Amino acid sequence: MPPPESKISEATKVPIILLAGASGYVGGRLIPLLEQHPVALRCLARNPEKLRPLVKESTQVVRGDVLDPSSLDEALRGVHTAYYLVHLMSGSKDFEKEDRQAATNFAQAATKAGVRRIIYLGGLGDDDDPKLSPHLRSRHEVGQILRESGVETVEFRASLVIGTGSLSFDLVKSLTDRLPVMLCPRWLTTPTQPIAVDDVLAYLLAAKDMPPGESRIFEIGSPDVTTYGGMIREYARQRGLRRWLISVPVLTPYLSSLWLALVTPAAFEVGRHLIEGLKNPTVVRDSTALEVFPIRPMGIREAIHKALTTSST
Repeated sequence: MPPPESKISEATKVPIILLAGASGYVGGRLIPLLEQHPVALRCLARNPEKLRPLVKESTQVVRGDVLDPSSLDEALRGVHTAYYLVHLMSGSKDFEKEDRQAATNFAQAATKAGVRRIIYLGGLGDDDDPKLSPHLRSRHEVGQILRESGVETVEFRASLVIGTGSLSFDLVKSLTDRLPVMLCPRWLTTPTQPIAVDDVLAYLLAAKDMPPGESRIFEIGSPDVTTYGGMIREYARQRGLRRWLISVPVLTPYLSSLWLALVTPAAFEVGRHLIEGLKNPTVVRDSTALEVFPIRPMGIREAIHKALTTSST
């Protein structure tokens, strides 16, 4: 028996949108925005009881797990557009294998259900870089699996997402808040092009209204290219904190992750994988997104100010 929303969508002629990854940072921010649109929203969750109090009564929450193929068929029934905002790095020791399997399961189920479009948020980084970190390599592989399903896939590639609650930004925030003097490894000088969470959400929303076409990859970021050291300095400036960054090139990513585990609330494994990715430049090399979408991302200074303002309210 199809979910009730299928009947509602037929009566009101609105598309059914599935959100996989609804309990994550970006997914959780996307829910209330989608609820304002003329769509029938359906959220996939391993623990529906935790998510239901956070959504409107009109939003359907279905039990499902991307690692359990049998749970996806009913969830994807009648779906027009599916958001895939799943990343298993925080809950798996072999996240590359599990992310690969999860994407394969979802791609196959979406194809079987006749889904018209998948919208996916991945990571920046050069595919041709032989030293691309496992974290970024996995992000790119997931996008490739979704595209190869035959379902039109719109993939956004982003660097650090600036916003309170974003794990990467919270790492910067925790380091700066807790350490007046920081021993800075070389990865703090790697070029990066962060983006405000509000701009990420704007791109994700705009993608669902694109005319049908081929699968595409869009690289997105603020107009500013900086470094993680630059992010720390700007955050400290806006907080009125005096911080000293001392370069120590011998501090390896592994030792850095031990250091992070001591001074931040992030889990050790997640911090280690994120830091491994910091050695790779994550900058926008293709500006096609600015031609296709009317969105003009805010600069880093404004993005950090907005994140600080939001966290204090």
